Amino acid sequence: MNKKWEFYGRNEEEVKKVQEEFNLSRLLATIIVNKGLKTKEEIEVFLNPTRKDFHDPYLMPDMKIAVDRIVKAIEKQEKVIIYGDYDVDGITSITVLKKFLADRGLQVDSYIPNRLDEGYGLNKAAIEKIVSEGYQLMITVDCGISGIEEIDYANSLGLETIVTDHHEPADVLPNALAVVDAKRKDNQYPFNQLAGVGVVFKLAQAISQVYNLDEKEYLKFLDIVCVGTISDIVPLVDENRVIAKLGLKLVEVTRNVGLKALLNSIGYKKIDSSAISFGVAPRINACGRMGYEQEALKLFLTDNVVEATNISKKLNDYNKQRQDIERKIYQGVLTKIENGEKDKPCIVLADKNWHHGVIGIVSSKVTEMYYKPSILICLEDGEGKGSGRSIPGFDLHEALSKCDTYIDRFGGHSMAIGISVNEDNFEKFKNEFEEYVNNSNIKDLIPIIKVDEEVTSKDISVSIVNDLNKLEPFGEANKMPVFMYKNLRINSIRALSEGKHLKLTLKDEGLVIDAIGFNMGHLVDEYLLGDKVDVLGNLEINSFNGRESVQINLKDLRKSY
Repeated sequence: MNKKWEFYGRNEEEVKKVQEEFNLSRLLATIIVNKGLKTKEEIEVFLNPTRKDFHDPYLMPDMKIAVDRIVKAIEKQEKVIIYGDYDVDGITSITVLKKFLADRGLQVDSYIPNRLDEGYGLNKAAIEKIVSEGYQLMITVDCGISGIEEIDYANSLGLETIVTDHHEPADVLPNALAVVDAKRKDNQYPFNQLAGVGVVFKLAQAISQVYNLDEKEYLKFLDIVCVGTISDIVPLVDENRVIAKLGLKLVEVTRNVGLKALLNSIGYKKIDSSAISFGVAPRINACGRMGYEQEALKLFLTDNVVEATNISKKLNDYNKQRQDIERKIYQGVLTKIENGEKDKPCIVLADKNWHHGVIGIVSSKVTEMYYKPSILICLEDGEGKGSGRSIPGFDLHEALSKCDTYIDRFGGHSMAIGISVNEDNFEKFKNEFEEYVNNSNIKDLIPIIKVDEEVTSKDISVSIVNDLNKLEPFGEANKMPVFMYKNLRINSIRALSEGKHLKLTLKDEGLVIDAIGFNMGHLVDEYLLGDKVDVLGNLEINSFNGRESVQINLKDLRKSY
C-alpha cells in the first residue's frame, strides 16, 4: 500500500537557536522544534523534568472532597474497598493506592471484575457483594465515570463512593461523593491526559500534603505509576512525561519485589519504554484477557521473592497462551478476509470460536494490515461481544452512533470501540455498517508517515544516535523520530523468519548501513541488488559482539527517482 511521506514544517532559524542554547545536535534540535516546544522552560522540562514539575493536585475537580473523606476513613479505621479495572492501568492504580493507604495505617481491600464474566466497569452484582461484606466506602480507580446507574444503586444501599478516573464523562456525572477526573467539563487542572494510575498518584500527593508527609512517601511509587502510564498508551507529554522519565529511573532499581521478578523473567537488558510496552504490559494484560486478573495484582503486592518468581512464570505462561490464541484467531480472520471480504471498504466479521479477551488485539492487527476499520465479534449463546479499531480520519464511534439500529450496546472513542450485538442481528448490522462506510470518504484516506528530518552520511554515527536518547521515554505523542535517507544502493536483501521480516544492507558511497523492516518481508521480491532506494525509519544502535553500529528500523521504502 502506498503511504504518504509528510515532513513537519521546518524553521531552520528556530532549530539553530535551540541547538546553540541547549548544546544539542542538529537532529535533536530539529525534533524538539517539530514537537512545538518553543519556550526555554518548555524545552527544559521536556529534556530534564524534575519532581518540581508536578502540578498542584488540588486543582483537580473534587480532590479536596475525596481527600477529606479518605482522611476520615483513615482516622475512623473504616472498611474501605478499591474497585479497579483488570488492565495494567487498573492493576497499578490499585497497587499504588492500597500500598499508600497501608502506609497511613488503613488496610483496604480490592475488587477487580472478571473480564470474561463481568466485563469492564462497575456492575450491580459486584456492588451487592461489596455491601453485603460491610464496606462503608468504595474508591474506584481507572473506572467509574460511566457507572451512573451503578453508583445510584450503591447510594441506595448505603455505600459511599469516590470516583477516580481518566476517561471521558457523559453529560451527566455519576452521583458520587467526589468525581476526580480531569476530563470533566468544569476541570481547572492544567493537564487532562493522565492515566488512571496518574490520577491515583495525584490523590496520594494530595493526601500527603494534608499529613505534611515527606515527598518520598508518594514519589516512591513512581516506578509502578510509570508502568501503568506507559502501558495505557496515554500521551507522554507534560506531567505524563515527568512520571515516565522519573519513573523509569526507579524501575531500574525497583524495590517492588514483583516488578523486579517480572523484569528478571523477561530478560530485557535495557529498562526503557520499550521494555515496559513490549515486555511488562503484555504479560500483565494477559492476566486480565485470560481471566486471571488477581494474579497480576498479587505480583505487585507480594513481598515474597519466591511467590513473585512463581507468579512471574505464570504470567509468562498466560502471555504465551494469549499469543497462541491470538495467532490462531488472526489466521482465521485473514482466511475469511481473503475469501470474500478483501475488497470491501471495512472488515466486519463474527465467529463462535473466538476468544473475546484477545479480539481487540487481532482487530488492531487487521486494521494495520489492510488500513481499513475492522470490527470482530465473538458469538456465544446467541450473543455477540467484540471490539473494533479504526484509521485516522474515520471516526468509528460516530459511525456506530449512525448505525445503531441493530446494536445492543457500544462504547469507546473515534479509534477504538467495544460492541455487543445479538447473533440474529449480526448480518443486518454488518450490512448497515458497510453501507455507511461505503458512503463515507474512506477511499480517500491513505496512511501518512510524519518525517522529522532528512539525514545523510554525516548524521550516521553512534554518538549522534545516542544523543537522541534524550527524547526517551518514547510513546504516544512522543514517537521515536522518523528520518528519510535518500539514494541508498541495495547491497544485500533477504527475508527473515519464514518471509515475515526484511533484512537489507544499504550503501552510500563508502558507508554501509544495516536495515531491518519488521513485517515487511513481502517486499523482498520487489527490489533487486543495486536498486537505488529512499527509506524512512528510526535510527537505532545495534550491539553485536561488543561492537556498536547504527541500524535503520524501516517504516517504509520506495525506489529513488
